[in-house]
Amino acid sequence: MAGAGTTVRGLLARRDFRRLLGTRLLSQVGDGVFQAALAGTVLFNPQRAADPVDVAAGFAVLLLPYSFVGPFAGVWLDRWSRRQVLLRANVLRTALVAAVAALVLTGVQGPAFYLAGLAVFSVNRFVLSALSAGLPHTTDERALVTANALSTTAGAVATVVGGGAALALLQLTGSDDAGYAAVALSAALPYLAAAAVVAGFTRAYLGPDHVARTARLPVGEVLSGMVAGARHAWAHPPVAAALTAIGLHRVWFGLLTLMTLLLYRNTFADEGGVFPGGLVGLGQVAAAIAAGTLTGAALTPPVVRRIGTVPWIGALLAAGGLVQAALGLLLQPPAIVLAGFVLGLLGQGVKVCVDATLQESIDDDHRGRVFSVYDTLVNIGFVAALVAGAFTLPESGVSRPALAVVGAGYLATALLHARMTRRGAGPVRDRGRRAPGRAR
Repeated sequence: MAGAGTTVRGLLARRDFRRLLGTRLLSQVGDGVFQAALAGTVLFNPQRAADPVDVAAGFAVLLLPYSFVGPFAGVWLDRWSRRQVLLRANVLRTALVAAVAALVLTGVQGPAFYLAGLAVFSVNRFVLSALSAGLPHTTDERALVTANALSTTAGAVATVVGGGAALALLQLTGSDDAGYAAVALSAALPYLAAAAVVAGFTRAYLGPDHVARTARLPVGEVLSGMVAGARHAWAHPPVAAALTAIGLHRVWFGLLTLMTLLLYRNTFADEGGVFPGGLVGLGQVAAAIAAGTLTGAALTPPVVRRIGTVPWIGALLAAGGLVQAALGLLLQPPAIVLAGFVLGLLGQGVKVCVDATLQESIDDDHRGRVFSVYDTLVNIGFVAALVAGAFTLPESGVSRPALAVVGAGYLATALLHARMTRRGAGPVRDRGRRAPGRAR
């Protein structure tokens, strides 16, 4: 990739790429603030209590229903101006987080609280899908791996920065309903800033290119569009293999997420020193994941250029999964923080490769729908693991058999991905697709 536009410096020289990246960063800072406020409200607020089933139920209410928003988001993103979606969605989120903050302040729990959170996360799905679908309009095909590495990594780090800002703000507001309400409300500021930045694009700049942008869309057509997106993805073997790999990764990630939350809420709650328990310790794990994410993003483009996306995904799943499971078996805060680093590296490397595979293999008129299949798949896998873990994991979060299952699961996922890509290698070469970083 010798072209000027294929390096990080070349990407950042493009004004349109910088604007879209700025929109992502501000949006995901707001996400980090809001997610930290909700996590603290549910898990670490002394005025509330939760067991593993409550935690899994909260994730299910927030994630599983909005996974089914994905089909609508994808079809609409293939019809509506993606710039308008990003602008209006960020303004709408500002109003919704204010509503959530009011519910937290008044001590509301149960369905009303979860439905309000669901509304925010549903809009988030439009934002993240629009950012991914619009990215190819701000770069060229040769730079997709690098552009994805930079964008998604910077976005993930921005989310952690937002979470860190929320933790700092909690030191001023206190860890009760009023404190968490104030933190949740503060997420409105970066959302409004993101809307201001994306307003600099012209209406049609981010696509879609060829489909009429209609305002109304029957539910039946949305569902048929989702089916069409799934068929289109399955017809491309590299895409099918990539979606399978990241879908299963999210299953193992979901189980590890619930274990970590339970460990820091119950087992490590009284830990002090350099590696504390509670919400601060959980923040350390998030920071370690962010550091791993940065490392994965830095490593992935040069490694992919040398060996290709398929071997790199396999290596990450097999080696990374086994290493983090082994670290988890130590069941000590320092080991969990290090395991978080490995998880960040693994997850970001796989995500960058999967995003680039979808963007380079799927034409623009189907890209929104295929990304909706992607979103739905990873969220269903994540929630399924949480629900299974809620009924199998102890409240302490200590379960060495579960960690063994995770290690074996990652290894099996790597083998399945390799097998699926071998089956599709012939047809892909025959089609003569150009793919940056793909082994020839």
